[in-house]
Formats: sequence, C-alpha cells, structure tokens
Amino acid sequence: MAIQFLKSGKPAKARAEEDARVRQVVEETLVKIGALGDTAVRELSAKFDGYSPASFRLSVSEIEAAMQKVSTRDMEDIRFAQTQIRRFAEAQRASMTDVEVETMPGVILGHKNIPVQSVGCYVPGGKFPMVASAHMSVLTAQVAGVPRIVASAPPVDGAPHPAIVAAMHLGGAHEIFVLGGIQAIGAMAIGTETIDPVHMIVGPGNAFVAEAKRQLFGRVGIDLFAGPTETMVIADDTVDAEMCATDLLGQAEHGYNSPACLITNSRSLAEGTLSEIDRLVKILPTRETALTSWEDYGDVIVCDSHEEMLQVANDMAYEHVQVMTDRDDWYLENMHSYGALFLGPRTNVANGDKVIGTNHTLPTRKAGRYTGGLWVGKFLKTHSYQKITTDEAAALIGEYGSRLCMLEGFVGHAEQCNIRVRRYGGRNVPYGEPVLPVEAAE
Repeated sequence: MAIQFLKSGKPAKARAEEDARVRQVVEETLVKIGALGDTAVRELSAKFDGYSPASFRLSVSEIEAAMQKVSTRDMEDIRFAQTQIRRFAEAQRASMTDVEVETMPGVILGHKNIPVQSVGCYVPGGKFPMVASAHMSVLTAQVAGVPRIVASAPPVDGAPHPAIVAAMHLGGAHEIFVLGGIQAIGAMAIGTETIDPVHMIVGPGNAFVAEAKRQLFGRVGIDLFAGPTETMVIADDTVDAEMCATDLLGQAEHGYNSPACLITNSRSLAEGTLSEIDRLVKILPTRETALTSWEDYGDVIVCDSHEEMLQVANDMAYEHVQVMTDRDDWYLENMHSYGALFLGPRTNVANGDKVIGTNHTLPTRKAGRYTGGLWVGKFLKTHSYQKITTDEAAALIGEYGSRLCMLEGFVGHAEQCNIRVRRYGGRNVPYGEPVLPVEAAE
C-alpha cells in the first residue's frame, strides 16, 4: 500500500495565490511606513486596531497601571513560566563559550560571542493574545545580554493587554510599545520619528507579520520565518483517536490557516481520529477557527511503516511534531527537519507553547530544514579574531599567504604578506612577487 491521504487541505496553487496577495499588501505598507514614518504608523493602527494614543510607547506609570490589572494568580503563573524558560535559556547560554587556541607557536585564533545590540520582540495579540511569546523573545534576549530590548504587541479591546505588558516588563523589556501587525514590524525595523530602529526582529505572528519580516530581512536580522502555526502528530496504535484529535484541534485553533497533520501506520487510528475531530469540534468553544483550519489545511496520511512515516515527516518539516509511538526515541534519533519534537503521550505542544521551558518561536513552511527555533544563541553573534605574536610566525604564515594570494591573482593581497616577510623574516622579497620557499630561494 502506498502513502494514502485520507484527507487533504487546500491545493498548493490556492495557497500560493494567498501568499501573493499578502506579499503585495506588505510591500505597499512597508513603503508607506518608510516614507511617512509616524503618520503612516498611526493611520494603520487606527485603521486595523482602532487605537491612536498620544504615544504608542508606554510610560513607567502606564506599565505599572497595566500590571495592577493582572490577578495575583495570573502573575504567579507568569513568573513560574518565566522561571522555567530562564533556566533553560541560561543552560543554553552556558553551553556557548568563547574560544581561543594557539594553532601553532605564535598564532592565536579565537572567537567571541557578542549579543546583538538592539532587538525588536513582536508579541501577537488579536483574537488570542500570546502572553507566552513575551517570555520566549524578551526574556531570552535578556539572558543573551542584549542591551536594548524593544517589545511590541497590539492593543486588545482598545487598550494594552495587562498580562502581555506584565510579561514583557518582567522579561526585561526596556521599551514597550502598543502596536500590532505590519506597522509594528515596520516601525521597529525601519524606524520613525519617535521609534529608533533595531538591529534584529524576532517573534511569531500571522502571515502579514511573517511576510514583513521576510521582506525586511537584510535590512535587519530576523530570527526565522515563523508564520501560521503548524502541528503534526505522528502516531501508531499505542494511542487512541481522542488523544490525536485533541492534539490536532488544539493547535488548529491558532488561526484560520494553521495546518494540522496526522501521520500514522494505522488506518483504524486515522479513521477514528477523523470521527473524533467531527465530535470534538462541535463542543470546542473555538470551533469556528479550528474547523476552518482543519477543513482548509488539515491532512491525514496513512503509511505502511515507521520508516515511511519518518520520510514523510522529514519531507514536510512541520513546526510542532508530536510523536506518540512505540519507538519515540527512534524518531528523536532520526528526525532531522522540524521545529520542535514533543515525545510521548504525556507531552503536548501546549505545554511547550506556554510553560515547560523550551522556546515556542519555531520555524514553519519547511524552514526547519535549515534552522532551528528561537533560542539564546539567536541573539548572539560569533565573531572571530586572530593575532600573531612572534616574528617567526609572521614570516612563516606570510610566506604561505603570499603564494596563495598570487595563485588567485591578488597581487595587493600578496603584498600584505610580503611586507611582513620582509620586516619580520628579514628576507628580500621583490615587490609583487610570491615568497619562494627558503630552499628554492637559495
């Protein structure tokens, strides 16, 4: 039996047409922000969020007022989540060490891990205010040592979302703005009269936010392409259909275009999951969003074997991959293209999204083939340095460098080596000529 799709989402052509429309809107909007600055940002915020305050940046008193609206229990939960995330981020940071080595007598090479100097952290709002995204970006940047952390999230019901503001502040944000969508990304990356631009933009968002980051990449750095949420469940008959359906719908509720996929070698589990989704979606309070995503972007794929399931999963390279099989560690060993793995039925994507400690800003749209998710290392730049400390080393390295530069036709490069061979090696090297080995020169 070949790979079978019991259910498929929209064809690729339809998705491509949607992407093209998003690209055009984003391009026009970014040009407008670049030309008009604050005027464009204010107009866009009023149009899309109904929000146009005297200043989009929150003052200290406004931050304190927002945090006062957060209940004691919610504040405790935010602190608990940030403690878990900080512990893991600090462990990651400790694993990244500066390096210095003497590769030969008198030749010292090294690298230093230096924080990006300013970062803009976007936190999605809209229908589902993503409080946890503030932990993932702001707090992780703080652990990395970023000296200027700008955080921005859209207003909710016409005002700053108190819990998001609290999470940003506790995470270590130096500047907090109430801005959403393309206007937030554009303002932080391009800059306006009142918002200084940053060197890097991070954080998840909808298709427009992801496209804005893509178009701005190069002008600023970005973490990764983190678009609409994707979830994949890899399961065999060691788990039941209710578990699979719950985990698929739990992520499909993110938005109207959040892909969810089941890969299994059990046809009965596949059919049972489809039936369970039909049952659960009728009682799910967020069924309108989840059902639209499932109908348009849901897949159920039946394979012959675990090897075939692995191949399909690696080819699709989804953001969240939940593995519930009789060989979870085998998948951990052999999966190579994904955002994050969630191993075993006791583990779930929601815990990873909110509290367990790993970062939930992850690659989508097959970006997992070439990058992992946001982590403390994304905020660090690894810069090399070199130093020659003895005359002998300068002459020896210069000799080889001279000849290799001339091999490529770079005479000026070769002279950089030659002058040091003359001064530190005491050799008479004709201008514009390669340094000959000592035995050949003699």
